[in-house]
Amino acid sequence: MARYTDASCRQCRREGMKLFLKGSRCLTDKCAIERRGYAPGQHGQSGRRKGSEYGFQLREKQKIRRIYGILERQFHGYFEKASRQKGITGENLLVLLECRLDNISYRLGFAPSRKAARQLVLHRHFTVNDRIVDIPSFQVKPGDIIKVREKSRNIDLIHLALKDAGKGFELPWLRLDKAKMEGELLERPKRLDIPTTVQEQMVVELYSK
Repeated sequence: MARYTDASCRQCRREGMKLFLKGSRCLTDKCAIERRGYAPGQHGQSGRRKGSEYGFQLREKQKIRRIYGILERQFHGYFEKASRQKGITGENLLVLLECRLDNISYRLGFAPSRKAARQLVLHRHFTVNDRIVDIPSFQVKPGDIIKVREKSRNIDLIHLALKDAGKGFELPWLRLDKAKMEGELLERPKRLDIPTTVQEQMVVELYSK
């Protein structure tokens, strides 16, 4: 299975913003953006970048891919699926990405980052409607119940993540029961309720060229 294996912090520096790829580390002084707030590479500090419409659109696409941990081919597949659905294509795209099992597990607080959530899913630590699912891209539907498996409830990573779950903001489209270590997707999220700072319409414009 193809996946990104380079340093995660390089992606945040390239996009010039925190993508929260390393969980709680991103909230400390050790965050790469705090220490080196410029793009990686030989010319990162020069600041000599020519801005173009295509360049801005491409950066926005790369930003969304990196936030959700999606490679190019899979991302394009999501876009094609979103374009066939009713409604606004850009919003449909974000909803599809938000409803991935690894993202839902992260949003519920079962993991400190999407990368960690992906690993937990692959290692069969979660069930959906009492059935083990080990596919990170599995599309969770409204009414689905996501649980931490009984034998996985002593994992320190999950407990540490759950301690911070719900702090700062709560998502109205998710329900979390910390005591039972389970959550539910109540409804497909609306764009205003997705706390992801991106301009998804730029991606639509990019693919429409």
